Order: sequence, then structure tokens, then C-alpha cells
Amino acid sequence: MSKAYDVIVVGAGNAALCAAISAKENGAEVLVLEKGPIHKRGGNSFFTDGAIRFAYSELKDIRKVIPQLKDEEADTIVMPEYSTSDYYNDLMRVTEQQSHPELAGQLVSKSYETIVWMRGHGVEFELNYENQSFEKEGKIHFWGGLPVKTKDKGIGLIKQLVKRANELNIDIWYDSQAVRLLTDNEQISGVVIQQKGQEQTVEAKSVVLACGSFEANKEMRSKHIGSEWEAAIVRGTEYNTGDGIKMALELGAQTFGEWDGCHSIGTDANVPKVGDFTKPGDIFKKHSYPLGIMLNKDGHRFVDEGADFRNYTYAKYGREILKQPDHVAYQIFDSQVRPLLRKEYNLEEATVYEANTLEELIEQLPVNKAQFLQTIEEYNEAVQEGDYNPSVKDGKGTKGITPSKTNWALKIEEGPFYAFPVTCGITFAFGGLHVNSDGEVLNEKQEPINGLFAAGEMVGGIFYKNYPGGSGLMSGAVFGKISGSQAAKYVGVHRENAALK
Repeated sequence: MSKAYDVIVVGAGNAALCAAISAKENGAEVLVLEKGPIHKRGGNSFFTDGAIRFAYSELKDIRKVIPQLKDEEADTIVMPEYSTSDYYNDLMRVTEQQSHPELAGQLVSKSYETIVWMRGHGVEFELNYENQSFEKEGKIHFWGGLPVKTKDKGIGLIKQLVKRANELNIDIWYDSQAVRLLTDNEQISGVVIQQKGQEQTVEAKSVVLACGSFEANKEMRSKHIGSEWEAAIVRGTEYNTGDGIKMALELGAQTFGEWDGCHSIGTDANVPKVGDFTKPGDIFKKHSYPLGIMLNKDGHRFVDEGADFRNYTYAKYGREILKQPDHVAYQIFDSQVRPLLRKEYNLEEATVYEANTLEELIEQLPVNKAQFLQTIEEYNEAVQEGDYNPSVKDGKGTKGITPSKTNWALKIEEGPFYAFPVTCGITFAFGGLHVNSDGEVLNEKQEPINGLFAAGEMVGGIFYKNYPGGSGLMSGAVFGKISGSQAAKYVGVHRENAALK
């Protein structure tokens, strides 16, 4: 029997480490359990691009978490306010008003203070110039409510959170899979773990589950989201196989949220089948589709590429790609927009076809060549006149074709031409556990399971159909911080009650 802890945190990604740090600063003795080896730590957070969405009123709020931003640089920046109501309305809009109001409100209202808290624990942030700003008349204009990212992407985030956990003397055990939760008198009493094929019990008065959803479990994907999801690429860690959810359900936890929905994106068709820890940083995604068009192998378009900024469509268009023949589509661009494509299109890992004419380009592709060319010609004929401006929803669309393209419609007519094949990559499932705003896991009677908390992807009920970019990372941090502090508080109350007996 190993030593007993106040709080055990299952998982070692952003949500889990925020929970561990929060519990520790609130007086608890904390153990973090990581299923994977040390060189594969960090969960899905390790693979993130680092963009994190929070509410702020003006640039001075952002400068509190980016203190290295000099006055001269700040003077060149135009930073629109992104209020809590802006954030909440965006969240509700893209989830079709289904996000649970209490959980959504907690995420939004606690977002800024959580960012400040993270900065206080050494997490470094920087402005997201590359993907969320444009230059106009000598000023840098930010847009889309997502101006900040973690320094060095998810790699830097995990590195700093682990460093802080070590500074606080939080124990972290790698190659340690939690397999069962223990209770005594209807209260959490410990965790059974498996290390090197051997089981052992670790006592604890409280547990925070933050070990991801079930996106890396092919059987659970097929059962809950649909059989076609067996073909989806797993964008992040292979260790998010639903272990925490299963353990909680065994104790009577209530499921919650959109169990047949998930966050998925268009990613390079030749991406690794699971996240490659030697190539982190979300380098395979392909998110410049609003600047071009997407066709399937039969030669048909299937989404409105310009329906909204990519921040609000990319998390739902992955599933649309999955529905296409062979789960593949082709993003088509010409030389007019090629310089505007995001950085990932220029990496050596990007799969691309290039030709001086459309006919030569299509000849290289394993597609219905006649229909492919016909669709592009019909699209070009449907493009309407107007001012083209990719930094705003410019209303420059098409007329007479289905689906239409609402914004950023340019004729594809200037060579060279480019085709980027994409497939569907799943990030996390939207279905999870029912928790309250304090991160407590609820049973079928919607009552807290004493001593059990959850954070991160395991929290169901926040995201449905879609999500505003950067909200997953923020949700993990917010509910990680809350669940850690509440777990420590629970332990304190539990200890006081025991002393009174």
C-alpha cells in the first residue's frame, strides 16, 4: 500500500494539471496519474495550437497576461472588445442554443480570471498574430475573439504546467492507469491503478477525473457516434479511451451532453492514424478552406465554405468530410489566395498537388475528372461581383448553385492551381458526464457523488454540434481550476467532520 493522498487527479493534460495545481494551492496533498509514459504526457493538450478563448474588455486586460507587450507594439494594435456576453452568445449560437446555461455561464464568466491565474503559475501567452489578425493602414486589427495563444503551443503549455506541478511537490506517476474507483460509506476512498501489469490501491479522499473522452476508442466511437467514425483519424493522444467515463458510470454517474456528437476537423489525408508526439503542434490541420472550395471524389461541393469564419465552422466540417466517399475531400485554391493560406499549408508534411492549369491539376487526382471540372466551372460562373476582404464577412458570394458560398467567393481562375486532400480527424467527443458548476459529478438523481469531480473533455453538456475555436482549452482550464479547488475544499470539510466525531 502506497501513501494516502487527499486528492488524486486522473490524467496529465491541461485540465488535469490545472486541477492538481489548484488543489495543491488550496492545501491538498495531490497525486497525478498518467496512463501514458513520460515522453507521451500531456494528453490532447500537447497537440493543441494553443489558441485559447476568453472574455476581455480591452487591450489592457490582455497586457496583464502578456506583460512583455511593449507600449510601441500596443500602439499599433486595434483590439475589439470581446465581452462575456459576446463569448456566451457565440457559444450559444454555434451550439444551436443547446449548451447548458449554467455550465456555459461558468466557462464564460470564469475565463478571464482563469487566464490570469494560469499566468500567475508561469504559463506564458502571446498574441496570435499569425491566424487572428490582419494589417490595415499601418495598424494590426485582431478579429474573431481569439487573439491570444499559449507560448510554444500545447508543448509550451504542458511543459510549464508540469514544471509548476513539480515546483509545488505534486507527485506525478507515469505508466499508471486508473482502472477502478473505490468508495467507503458512499464516499470516494481511493483508486485502483495498474502499473506494469500489477494492480495496487492508492487511498484518497477525493478524485478529479480529467483523462479525456473516448475519441481514441474505436468501439465506443462506433457505438455512440456512428459506425462511420471507425474510419476517423485520432488527432491527439491514443490514451483517451474513455477510462474515466467508464469508472464514473460504474459508480452511478449520469451521462450528459451530445453523445452522438464530437469535435472533428479537416486534416491532411496522410496524417498519422493517432497523434505523433514527435510532430506536435496541430501541424496537419487544413483550415483555410473559406478561401477556396472543397469537393469530394465524385466532383461535388458539399458545404458552404464561406458560411462563417473558420473559428466557427471548422469543428463541424470534419464530420461532413467523413460522410464523403472514401472519407476524403479536396480543398482547391488558385494563385490569388495561395499566399493567404495558413502556415500549415507550407509545411513539408502537407500533401499537395500543383499544376499550371485546372485540367492538369485534376488529371493528378483520383476523382471523377469530368464532374470535378464541371463543378469548378459552375462555381466560377456563380461568383458575384463585390469587394473581396477575408478579414471580414464580406458578403461576396455565389448565386444559383447549391450549396452556395456566402462569403469570400473568388473565381478559381489564375494558375498555378493547388489541391490539398483532407480527411476527418476526431479531437474529442462532446458526450461526457453530468457535472455541476463546481465540477462535482452527479448521479442519476442529479446529486453529487461524494468526493468525485471531473474536468476537461469529460464534462458533457457544454458543446453541441460545434464550438467556438479555443473554447476546449479554456473549458479544461476553468473546470480544472474549479474542480481542484472544490476537491481540496471537500477534503477539508471531510477532515473537519471526522475530527468532530
